[in-house]
Amino acid sequence: MSPSAPPVAESARPTTARIALAGNPNAGKTTVFNRLTGRTAKVANYPGITVEIEEGRWVLPRSGPVTLVDVPGSYSLSAHSAEERVAIEAVAGLDPYPRPDAVVVVADATELARHLYFVLQVLELDRPTVLALTMVDSLESTGRSIDTTALSDALGIPVVQVVTSKDRGIEELTRIVDGLLESDSRPRVADPFDEPESLHRAVEDVAAYVPDAWHRGDPMRARALARWAMLTSDEPDATAGLPAPLIAAANRHREAALAEGRDLDAEIVGARFAWIDARIDRFVRRDEPDTRTWTDRVDDLLLHPILGFALFVALMTVVFQALFVGADPFIGWIEDGVGFVADLVGGWLPEGLFRDFVVSGVIEGVGAVLVFLPQILLMFLFLGLLEDTGYMARVVFLMDRIMRRVGLHGRAFVPMLSGFACAVPAILATRTMERRRDRLLTMMVVPLMTCSARLPVYGLMIAAIYPLGSGDRPFTQGLLMAAMYLFSIVVALFAAGVLGRTLLKGKQPPLVLQMPPYRRPNAKVIGRGMVRRAGIFVKEAGTVILACTIAMWVLLTFPREPELDRDYAALRAEASAELPAEELEERLAALDAEENGDRLRHSYAGQLGRTIEPAIEPLGFDWKVGVGLIGAFAAREVFVSTMAVVYGLDTELDEHSAPLRKKISQHTDSAGNKVFTPRTCLSLMVFFALACQCLSTLAAAKRESGGYGWPVFMFAYMTALAWIASFAVYQGMGLFGFE
Repeated sequence: MSPSAPPVAESARPTTARIALAGNPNAGKTTVFNRLTGRTAKVANYPGITVEIEEGRWVLPRSGPVTLVDVPGSYSLSAHSAEERVAIEAVAGLDPYPRPDAVVVVADATELARHLYFVLQVLELDRPTVLALTMVDSLESTGRSIDTTALSDALGIPVVQVVTSKDRGIEELTRIVDGLLESDSRPRVADPFDEPESLHRAVEDVAAYVPDAWHRGDPMRARALARWAMLTSDEPDATAGLPAPLIAAANRHREAALAEGRDLDAEIVGARFAWIDARIDRFVRRDEPDTRTWTDRVDDLLLHPILGFALFVALMTVVFQALFVGADPFIGWIEDGVGFVADLVGGWLPEGLFRDFVVSGVIEGVGAVLVFLPQILLMFLFLGLLEDTGYMARVVFLMDRIMRRVGLHGRAFVPMLSGFACAVPAILATRTMERRRDRLLTMMVVPLMTCSARLPVYGLMIAAIYPLGSGDRPFTQGLLMAAMYLFSIVVALFAAGVLGRTLLKGKQPPLVLQMPPYRRPNAKVIGRGMVRRAGIFVKEAGTVILACTIAMWVLLTFPREPELDRDYAALRAEASAELPAEELEERLAALDAEENGDRLRHSYAGQLGRTIEPAIEPLGFDWKVGVGLIGAFAAREVFVSTMAVVYGLDTELDEHSAPLRKKISQHTDSAGNKVFTPRTCLSLMVFFALACQCLSTLAAAKRESGGYGWPVFMFAYMTALAWIASFAVYQGMGLFGFE
């Protein structure tokens, strides 16, 4: 329901039947949705709703085509987060959502006790319902099984065991839903919940304030919506847009209960979990003696507070080293290809501005970014493997122990983990968090996570410091890359600790996390993810990065100074008249290099770079790096393409084929000193790790926070933090004698 106006009516029933597909996150709901609809999904956008939901066409034998709505995953219908709000509105059929004709609840059979709480909440909304149990094959592998008859009798609804990969239960589920649409049978829990009498009276009183259009004379439904209001009445964000009399009644009973030393939340939730605990042994049968599974034994090691972290660091080091070793041949091939095309096109075109534009501005600029595509693909391959096997859930559990100490909700690690790919969807992922305080705090630190856009910069700098095969330093590249990723996590936690104790104070609710069993990775899913990321990267290289690269080429090429033409023409004429032939070629090459350097310094971009040079010189950066930093604010990868343009314009055509990382590592200043020393490269990586150089991230933060204040604060504090940390690295290494 839109926060701007409270819902006053339940949407009318459409002509095509609607089935709501609901369940906890990671229950396999989307897999069931894809199987039932044949992936005919489309995103549905409702007025006033920021959370996207998917709808698909499901053909039933007798009822024909129906609309299947994939409701956002939710651990409960308590409606703290945007996803939970949409979940209850879509299942209950509150405005703007049409009322569903039936509900299919998807639950993980391996975690039945926890998932049943959500099931019971759905049943209280009094809609025709069927329970689809997934992961039953995983449950059976542990020697357990579900007594569907006992479960069905207790819940008063049909129960189906589903294994989508084997089409098990799909036909039965289709038949049952078809029958529900014809009979319109309602669920009835066999044994009512044992609620205290005081709670029962409070629920009845609050139910009187539930709008008639919401419950349509159904007292069970009215009581369910009253409990929803009572569970969320103390959260202003969760109750925005709800009828004021309903929230006032809920808060009145909440305050009365507190005065009596009672906790309404504990009574409502506890009654349902007590019902589950008293019956769960009837539902889950153990066909073999109770023994520890191999998953339990592996978790003893991976979830150990010390060994678990050590293994995580070791694993990430191996992964990042593999990025360099595995991607290096492919990077070399792409570099050779870019160099070949640059030389070929440069040889075809006549000397002049157009040749410089095509070769330096387009081919080398975009090519310098594309060479890192193999590393990005490998990165998402490894992350996909770790996530698909179930290991990443263990990392979230490990990190929760630390995150809670700095004021972050454990669930914040999910968007923070998404930040390793891109900060924009990671900021959008904060919608799953219950409270605005937690969302804002997570939003402020997510951009500190090392996104894939930083990977080309890190790869360029690390390759400049320690090229592969350059010495006897095994795993140096991987250790450096792992260190940068760990550095980003540590700084993000530090920033969260400071902000969580100053600007964004508040307590954290406990983490609710499903620990999935270890599974064999799905090659198709991982492959599709890699292809999707590759497509996004290539599309960005061909649009945003290309546009920025062209813009930087223009700024680095103009204005054309007539005085420079005259000065260097005179110097060339003088050299031709005075020097013998064996010295003339060397002198003319030196004059060409000097002219290129002077043109860069006098260009618009050069002037900008020299303007900010006093501010970045203490960090070890010259004006050319400053030009790259300016371009990187559009997108971090533009730094690499800008450096390619800078050093492309600063060299002769026969040197264009040299890879950018080689040019970077060999570049010297006017005194003959190397510019990109290990000290400078590390300082630059630290700056990129902390600076908020992404306009898209700031735009996403503005949209999600509802104003300009927090994005401006994010940009300011991250830029200041980047400068201070980079200064400390560069000057500190200088004090210890590092070059």
